[in-house]
Amino acid sequence: MGEVIDRAALKSAVGRLADELTVAMADAPRWALVGVRSGGIPLADALADAIAGRTASAPARGDVDITLYRDDLYTGFERPVLGDTDLPFEVNGCGLILVDDVLFTGRTIRAALGEVVDYGRPAFVRLCVLVDRGHRELPIAPDFWGFRLPTAKSDRVVVDWREGVVRLEATPKVIPS
Repeated sequence: MGEVIDRAALKSAVGRLADELTVAMADAPRWALVGVRSGGIPLADALADAIAGRTASAPARGDVDITLYRDDLYTGFERPVLGDTDLPFEVNGCGLILVDDVLFTGRTIRAALGEVVDYGRPAFVRLCVLVDRGHRELPIAPDFWGFRLPTAKSDRVVVDWREGVVRLEATPKVIPS
């Protein structure tokens, strides 16, 4: 299927999300962007940079690795690869914006919520994603999104930050003989 979002549209969406977050968080005394490893980290970084360009300073930044919080941890991974969780601020009382590149079933976000609350009790948690592709299995919805992209459940959405594009890859259908 190929490229569905080009560099200009991706850049524009990041700018729009930064604007929306700046307005929405204007009255929050303390808030942070928390990238979900791995796809949410580049988006959280881009948002922090864009917000810093619009305000006096960048929001606090953190990252969470959800590997040990996955509900399929022991059903498909031979050797899970653990990343670092880095929340260099007090989570208690801080508003958190969870950031991920693609929202699909909601299971990654459920895992991220589990990890975050192990570090404290945030004042609130909101969700910001670049692409909402539907097919939710849990009652999770984004507060902020760049694109809503209809997909088949078997499709794969790939955000390529180096190229600055989003691709939709269809899974080939096997036709029985």
